[in-house]
Amino acid sequence: MSSIAPAPAGRIEYILNASCPAGTGIVAAVATFLAERDCYICALEQFDDDSTARFFMRAVFRQQENSPPIDRIRSEFADLVAGRLEMQWKMFDPLDPVRTVIMVSKTDHCLDDLLYRRRNGELNMQITAVVSNHLDLRPMVEREGIRFVFLPVTKDNKTQQEARLFEIFEETGSELVILARYMQILSDELARRLAGKCINIHHSFLPGFKGAKPYQQAFDRGVKLIGATAHYATPDLDEGPIIEQVLTRVDHNYRVDQLTRVGRDNECLALAAAVKFHIERRVFVDGNKTVVFRGP
Repeated sequence: MSSIAPAPAGRIEYILNASCPAGTGIVAAVATFLAERDCYICALEQFDDDSTARFFMRAVFRQQENSPPIDRIRSEFADLVAGRLEMQWKMFDPLDPVRTVIMVSKTDHCLDDLLYRRRNGELNMQITAVVSNHLDLRPMVEREGIRFVFLPVTKDNKTQQEARLFEIFEETGSELVILARYMQILSDELARRLAGKCINIHHSFLPGFKGAKPYQQAFDRGVKLIGATAHYATPDLDEGPIIEQVLTRVDHNYRVDQLTRVGRDNECLALAAAVKFHIERRVFVDGNKTVVFRGP
């Protein structure tokens, strides 16, 4: 019986994300490959979507005493496993913070919640910039020592401002954009360029109550459940792959201001959960759906 090497201090765990056409022997191939390189699998989750014939896997593994360097593991995995199984894959170091651009307008609750969760270590992200089309939240951002970029948007300069936004995204080496109640609609071109890299929060269960005054709309309809939806942005407005949804039961006693307060809480919770799942490499886009592994 082989023993497990004690976990030394330092960077030892990695996350393998993989998807490929469904078939037999995928788990065995990955597990055998890692075992032969003295890597210990700490956690493994998998899903076979029979509607698309796609297989998804998230494995957390750690190197042990006789493991080769991670670059060699990556190279050999590409040659011996991924190529043969037509696999799309990446290996991540979970200690590397995810470089992130946050976009806001005037509303502060989602931004404030994200800043708090980052500050207390719940979200392992490095905020490279906060971009806004208004100046209202600049003091909040700069108190945290974070770069604030003011990009006012009009119908005449929208294309130029989006080009500047994408420049900021690339020049900072960012890999995630969070629309934390950013009240501008992204162009189809920008949404496509940020596919799978841009998380939006919507103030209802999609596709309900689009447009202005959503909680007034909910009040007028006498809803009994209100919620929030966090999803990847796509050219189809508010119809991208859903990552997380949160709901609260309400009744006829709730006025518009009370619905708004509950809605703000739901938005913060849904957005924070979606960002955490993305940062921890738990989300796979599966057509217009997502596979979200919620295990350890």
